[in-house]
Amino acid sequence: MPVAHILNAKGRKVYTASAHQSVSEIAKLLAQHRIGAVVITEGEKPIGIVSERDIVRLISETGSQALNTPVHSIMSRDLKYCSEGDSEERLMEIMTENRIRHLPVIQNQKLAGMISIGDVVKFRMETIEREAADLRHYIQASG
Repeated sequence: MPVAHILNAKGRKVYTASAHQSVSEIAKLLAQHRIGAVVITEGEKPIGIVSERDIVRLISETGSQALNTPVHSIMSRDLKYCSEGDSEERLMEIMTENRIRHLPVIQNQKLAGMISIGDVVKFRMETIEREAADLRHYIQASG
């Protein structure tokens, strides 16, 4: 099943921030919206991503002054992403190979959504449950 199907089910809202915002502002955004990562943009162009892990790592290294740090100094600039046509298998491959839990969806050079590992797991579980129900129905109907 393509990424577009997952996005249509979960929604396409993506929270973004500027590279000049502070780590504190990003942490508040993550907490307020109960999300694990935010895409850093320049205009409409995605230029990086910051996750909870990035913030925790910085605080563990530098203490509370980390909260005043501009986010551009900790964001991942080597942005991994997928497209709406990619399969869930491709998503899992990208996430596993790169040890990441959030993947922006880029379509026509624009940010079209965000997929988390939780979204992939939820979608996969729903698929497995649906297939199991279909098999039960088939067995009952033919028996």
